Amino acid sequence: MCGVIGVYGYEDVAADIINGLETLQHRGQDSAGLVVFNGSFKMHKGNGSVSTVFKNLPLERFKGEIGLGHVRYSTIGSTEAVDAQPIAVNYPYGLAMVHNGNVVNFNELRRKLYEEHHRLLDTSNDVALILYTLATQLEQKDLRHLTVEDIFDSVQGVQRIVQGAYSAITIIANKGLLAFTDPFGIRPLVMGRKFTDKGVIYGFASESTTFDFLGYEKIRDLRPGEMVFVDEERKIHSKIGLTKRQAFCVFEYIYFAREDSVIHDRLVASERVRMGKRLAKKIKESGLQPDIIIDVPNSAYFFASAMAEELGIPYRRGLAKNHHMGRTFITPGQKEREQMVRRKLNPIRDIVKNKKVAVVDDSIVRGTTSKRIVEMLRAAGAREVYFISASPPVKHPCIYGIDMSVKREILASHYDVDEIRQYLGADAVIYQDLEDLIDLYKDLPICHACFSGQYPTGAGEEVLEAIEKEKLQSNRV
Repeated sequence: MCGVIGVYGYEDVAADIINGLETLQHRGQDSAGLVVFNGSFKMHKGNGSVSTVFKNLPLERFKGEIGLGHVRYSTIGSTEAVDAQPIAVNYPYGLAMVHNGNVVNFNELRRKLYEEHHRLLDTSNDVALILYTLATQLEQKDLRHLTVEDIFDSVQGVQRIVQGAYSAITIIANKGLLAFTDPFGIRPLVMGRKFTDKGVIYGFASESTTFDFLGYEKIRDLRPGEMVFVDEERKIHSKIGLTKRQAFCVFEYIYFAREDSVIHDRLVASERVRMGKRLAKKIKESGLQPDIIIDVPNSAYFFASAMAEELGIPYRRGLAKNHHMGRTFITPGQKEREQMVRRKLNPIRDIVKNKKVAVVDDSIVRGTTSKRIVEMLRAAGAREVYFISASPPVKHPCIYGIDMSVKREILASHYDVDEIRQYLGADAVIYQDLEDLIDLYKDLPICHACFSGQYPTGAGEEVLEAIEKEKLQSNRV
């Protein structure tokens, strides 16, 4: 999972891009990067957070009216700086790209690019596959007289060839800014604009919160398979390319997106409230009678508070969080995740002592965080601990950009609910029903492959094994 931003402005877009990346930091902590075009590409990227990578960056050297930014959380490739985005090539025209998602036919595309087009990838980042595939499609056009239709036809060529989830933004040097999504619309991409004395500035970003912060007006979400091109006169061209049945990643609402973001006209916070109310039904059916309901901060607040309200049980903040720590789910390595849980959360003893505590989290994937939380609550004096997951059991690897691509790491793929309860050391474990989750999105078809094993792009054992092998061989385990 990553965060992307692209801006077509008038003089100095670098500041907007860096500030925008700060609002997307929750989507990736491995690396950050910036590229602007002003006759040539000026690029700066490195490992670490946005504040680390861009500390003391001389913005006067990064002037330009068009640029891209990226924060990365590695799901394909290494965490080394060479694999940070953006990535650029100098032909045709000069292309620079950022993307959010995951290419599932990585090995096949890399082989074809070398054998058929003689392009050798110098990175293991899958954005290079999308970028080079777009370049090979553009090369087949009349480059002296390139039209918008030529660009859109080239993108459709990418959509036919590249399988997986991707929301991409591309600078085409001296031509304009291009944004497009995969045929299923798995990953979010939002378009916005800002009116200035010089004219309209256009932007694309992973979440609407970015535009709130920058003072842009949200125009709309890109649809599955949509292509949008902003030309040199700032004229907007859009077209629907190759499309399939929409399959938007529901984990965006459950965990990844900020609660103040609006995606597909749905406020993320409100979506979590709706899920929390469905969870209340499961608590009633279980016969459990907790004294208090607490959340694992911060993503679980709306699940827990809505559940408490529906049940008429007090909601309390029972876990104090160190807000200077990153997100444990997107920390590479099991040992690092365990250490971060210990440093990040601390029970508030007087609130949980001698209480039957229902603790709500967004999900249970590896169980690392969940087990540690149960242990901490018991040590703080909780009489009973019920662990509540706002998502259904995660049973299958995600191949579209969430870091759960190794089946052996996924707790519910090997154990039933009672075995998971025993492993966590909880008195009860309650999951959201998959049927309830799907019912909430009757009007927005979702991808629920990690729960159901139904992959919208299709995925045989060969694909799953290749992705798992790549993960195990990387430095991200």
